[in-house]
Formats: sequence, structure tokens, C-alpha cells
Amino acid sequence: MIAMPSSLVGVNTQVPNRLVAMAIKASLIKSLRGYESLRSEVSVPGRSRLDLMLSAPGRRDCFVEIKNCTLVQDRTAMFPDAPTERGRRHLERLRQLKAMGNRTVIFFLVQRMDAGRFGPADSIDPLYGKLLRRAVASGVEILAYDVDINLESISIANRLEPVL
Repeated sequence: MIAMPSSLVGVNTQVPNRLVAMAIKASLIKSLRGYESLRSEVSVPGRSRLDLMLSAPGRRDCFVEIKNCTLVQDRTAMFPDAPTERGRRHLERLRQLKAMGNRTVIFFLVQRMDAGRFGPADSIDPLYGKLLRRAVASGVEILAYDVDINLESISIANRLEPVL
């Protein structure tokens, strides 16, 4: 982690997937409760992989792509912090899976404590912002959470309101 004037910032890119999966298993993410099975690194059509697939009898499968977010300006967490072709592909896969009848979620884990909302970083990757809005319009859900972070631990804390 690094210390910024307004917050510690987690920079380990392996933390988000593990932390979000643990939080889902522990039923800490209210909107993702009730799934019995969680699989990681799931292959999906289009020769892609998404971070998680949640399943339970009688429920639609739920595909979750997790993004690490460390950029905050004026209390708004933003993604991406650099142009991301891979991130754009993930949005398209989620949109396609939604059109096939699945539940799909893009989950932004903000590894810092100084944001009050989340939005796309249009000034960095305007196409990502456009595709995120398109995905949301087609039914892909956005979840954004910040963390409680200190020198000993990191845990999921507060849901952030998406501003598109």
C-alpha cells in the first residue's frame, strides 16, 4: 500500500479478486447473497475469462468481473486509470452474457477510503465510459465498494453510488 494525503491506498492487484470472493462467500455483499457455488476464472464465449461465476439451483448464473480501482478525484472513484482494451472486452462479454439471460455484474473495488461515489474515467478512456453506460443500459449491474484499510488489514466497507 501507499500513503496518500487523504487515505492509504491498496496497490496489490491480487487483493480485489480474493477480497470480493471472500466477501461474497461471507454474505457481506447484500445483492450477491443466496448463491451456493462460486467459481473463479470462468471461461465464457468469445475466448474470454471472467473473474467469478455464482450459481444456485433455481437461479440464473451470475457472472462477476472485478476491477481494481485506485484513482480518486474530488471524492469520485474512477476507472480506468489508463486506457484498457481488456476492460472494454470484459464489458462486452458481460453485455452478451446478459443478453443470453444471465445475471451480470461489474464490481469496482476501490482500494482506498476517500471516495463517496464511483464513475467512469472518461478523460482517460472515453470508449470505456461509453461501453460501461451501454452495458448498464442493457442490464449489466454496477457494484462499487470501498474498503476499510490500515497497516494490518483490508476489508470491504461501504457501497458507493455509481454516477454515470
